[in-house]
Amino acid sequence: MIKFVKENFRYLVVGFLFACVIFVWYAVFYESRNGLAVYFLDVGQGDSIFIQAENGNQILIDGGQNKSVLNQLSKVMPFYDRVIDVVIETHPDGDHIGGLVEVLNRYDVGLVMESGVKSDSAIYKELKNIIGRKNITEILGKKGMRMNVGEGLFLDILFPVSDASEMESNSASIVARLVYENTSFLLTGDSPQAIEKYLASVYKDNLDVDVLKVGHHGSKTSSSEIFIGYTSPEYAIVSVGADNRYGHPSQEVLDILKKLEVKVLRTDEMGTIKIKSDGENLSI
Repeated sequence: MIKFVKENFRYLVVGFLFACVIFVWYAVFYESRNGLAVYFLDVGQGDSIFIQAENGNQILIDGGQNKSVLNQLSKVMPFYDRVIDVVIETHPDGDHIGGLVEVLNRYDVGLVMESGVKSDSAIYKELKNIIGRKNITEILGKKGMRMNVGEGLFLDILFPVSDASEMESNSASIVARLVYENTSFLLTGDSPQAIEKYLASVYKDNLDVDVLKVGHHGSKTSSSEIFIGYTSPEYAIVSVGADNRYGHPSQEVLDILKKLEVKVLRTDEMGTIKIKSDGENLSI
């Protein structure tokens, strides 16, 4: 027996390490399938949100400004998983779609949803080229659409209302409400206060959610007090890069959130933020 171990020590070590890797990823996979997991990925000064449903369905909303999103995805997806069911591009600004070029290149994506607003940027053109080359189904997100993601889990599109092709980029952001049984998330892209005012006037108390992804990285152009009041979240997520040149998040926005007793979670302070839901309760 000792002789066998000595002669095959290298192979036994490799086999043991491989088994450890499989065990770790099995644990990650099993844990991620237990309820809903929403990851606000740490992609620096940009937005990227990964949604993992209990049934295995996955949605990626935006991809940050560069391929750092790939590193973040590798931490929340098993190494063998190369499929993302839906990618949503809220609007074509570089800090939201820059990383999606590599995502579409490296993953098999079933569907891409965009707002319909146009862009002349090289990144946007490359994204469209990849979608065409890989023959990925593409649709425009519009108010009234509902995506059934899993049992008790759906994603409602609240905005844009109609053709957004001529709108200003931030104003055309796809706004979506993710609902899992009795818990909910509002994901706002870079929507400015004018769009928030529209949403508040149309949806009123139906905007009430547990988690709000703060618009435009905490810029003072978003997150009006009346909008925060209608959404009345327990948690506000600020996706922002450390020491960014824009001064995000705005102290004015932080003061509003503090006044309304909303707990602020920031990617520049916490890294990737994972929120789990069992349909009734949230855990960070």
